[in-house]
Amino acid sequence: MVQKKKSLLARLKVNYKIVFLNDDTFEEKAAFTLNRLNVFIVSSLLLVMLITLVTSILIFTPLKEYIPGYADVSLRRDIAQMSLKVDSLEDLLVSNDQYIDNIKQVINGKAGSNDTLNIHSKPQLIDTNFRIGAKPAEDSMLRMMIEDQNQYGIAAADAPKKVSGIAGYAFFTPVKGSVKEKFNTRNNHFGIDIATAKGETIKAALEGTVVFGAWTTENGYVIAIQHSNDLVSIYKHNAVLLKKVGNFVRVGEPVAIVGSTGELSNGPHLHFELWYRGNAVNPINYIHF
Repeated sequence: MVQKKKSLLARLKVNYKIVFLNDDTFEEKAAFTLNRLNVFIVSSLLLVMLITLVTSILIFTPLKEYIPGYADVSLRRDIAQMSLKVDSLEDLLVSNDQYIDNIKQVINGKAGSNDTLNIHSKPQLIDTNFRIGAKPAEDSMLRMMIEDQNQYGIAAADAPKKVSGIAGYAFFTPVKGSVKEKFNTRNNHFGIDIATAKGETIKAALEGTVVFGAWTTENGYVIAIQHSNDLVSIYKHNAVLLKKVGNFVRVGEPVAIVGSTGELSNGPHLHFELWYRGNAVNPINYIHF
C-alpha cells in the first residue's frame, strides 16, 4: 500500500515539457515544464476563486433577486405595506365617488332618494319634508343687518371662525339682485333664483374647495364648493366658470359669471343652493340678497 502511494505520488511529480515550435522552421518559441500535481493545484485554486466570486456576486448584488424562490425580507415588507395602502386608497376612492355622485344628484335636482346618499357615516342628504325651524322675526332682521355690514370687511373674511352651526358663518352675498323664485322643497326647488344682470360676477359665499365644475344639460354651467363643517354651496346656470375642480377659493372670490344656460333657465339669473350636513337649507335665512 505504501509502495502504491509512493508510486502515485511519484507519477504526479513526473515533469512534462510543453514546447511551442515554428511549424515551418521548427524553431522553439516557448517551453513550459509542469507536472500533474501542479496542474491539479492550480485548477483547484482557480475553481475555489470562481466559486467565491460567483457567491459574492449573488450575495452582495441585486442579481440574487432573480434566483427562483428567493425573496428579500425588505421587499416582502414593502409589498405588504403597498398592499395595505392600495386597499385604503380603493376604499377612499369608492367613498369619494359616492360623494361626487351625491353632489351630481343635487346639482341635477334628483335628490329625492336617500338610498345611495350615505357617505362616511354622515346623515342622509335629502329629506323632502325638511323644514327649517322658525326663528323670531326680530332675530332674523338683526342677524341680516349685522351680516350685511360685516360681510364685505377684510376682518370678517380673514378672521378664523369657531363655527358650531350654520348660523355662525358670515356669508358673502354671491350676487346682488331680487329673488324671483323662493326655496321650496315640496317642488324640489332646493335653492333660490336671484334675478340679476347678465355678465355679473358671482362670488364665493365662503372659502372652500371646488368639488364640481362642469356643464349639465338642465342647469348649464354649474360649480359647487365644499366648505368646512359639511357645508356645500352650489351655483347654477352660469355663463362661464372661473374656477376648476380642486381649486381653493376664498370668501368673496369670483367663481363664475351670471348667465342663462341650461334647459331649466328662463333668463339671466343665479340659482343658488346651500346644503348643510346633507340637508338643503334656505339661503335667505342666512344671506341678505
